Order: sequence, then structure tokens, then C-alpha cells
Amino acid sequence: MTPNGAVTPGRAPPPARRVTDPGLTGPPSRSEWAGQLAAEWAPTAGRLLLGLVLAWFGYHELVQPSLWAGYVPVVSGSTLAVLLVLAHGWLLLMLAVAMFAGIAIRAVAAVVVALLLQIVTSLTMSGGLSDLVLRDVGVLGLAVCLTATTRQRLVLSR
Repeated sequence: MTPNGAVTPGRAPPPARRVTDPGLTGPPSRSEWAGQLAAEWAPTAGRLLLGLVLAWFGYHELVQPSLWAGYVPVVSGSTLAVLLVLAHGWLLLMLAVAMFAGIAIRAVAAVVVALLLQIVTSLTMSGGLSDLVLRDVGVLGLAVCLTATTRQRLVLSR
């Protein structure tokens, strides 16, 4: 079809859109309404909850870095390990702020995926499969899902 609405020779016009679906009558049921509400707000809830997890661990790494220094591979327990934990804590807090504010959500989620892959790999190699590793795998899964989401509510930028 050309911009003025004429049909291009040899091509069928596009099908007309239906204004209403004849299978649906009346207002949506409560379960349909709840499902639609969950579908619209689930990515936002996931984003805010991931931001909460990042803020929680970032804060605790900044307040008591020596408690976390044992998780730093190769240099655990040293002054360098404490400095690395402090840097990691600041990074987690900045990522949390971006998640809460809705700034570059997919890019921030991709950075979180990279961080969590490193954490899960490091924890698995040093201590094997544990409840700590499985918790982080769940958070990793949430971050992976947020890298693919395109619809968000409560954001500062798109």
C-alpha cells in the first residue's frame, strides 16, 4: 500500500483490524483482571525487588567489608580483599539506585548478570553447591529476565 492509501499492484490489501473480539462479552472477570494487572506490573516488581537485594548487599559490604573479604578469591583476608569488597559494595549500590530509578534497566540488568555469574562461579568452585549458591542462582535468573523485558512502569527514562 502506498502512503496515499492506494493498493500496490500485485499485492492484497492488509486485513482490516477488528475493533472488538466477538468471543469477549462484558467486563473482564476478576481472574482476567488480576492476570492482566500481574502481567503489567511483574517486570516493575522484579526490578524493584532486584534493586532491594543489590542495595541490601551493597550496604552490608560497605558497612562491614571485613566480613565479606573471605569471599574474594585468591586474595581473601588481605587489605586488597577489603578494598575490593568496598568497591563491589559501591557498585552494587549504584546498580540498585539505577534499578530503583528505572535508568537503563536492561543495561543495568546485564551488568548484574555478569556480576552474579562471577559470584555463582566463584562460590561454586570454592565451596560447591550450597544454599548460598542456589539463592544467587535465583537472583541471577531474575536479572536475566530483566535483560529481556521491554515494558516497565515507574521509570525515569525509556
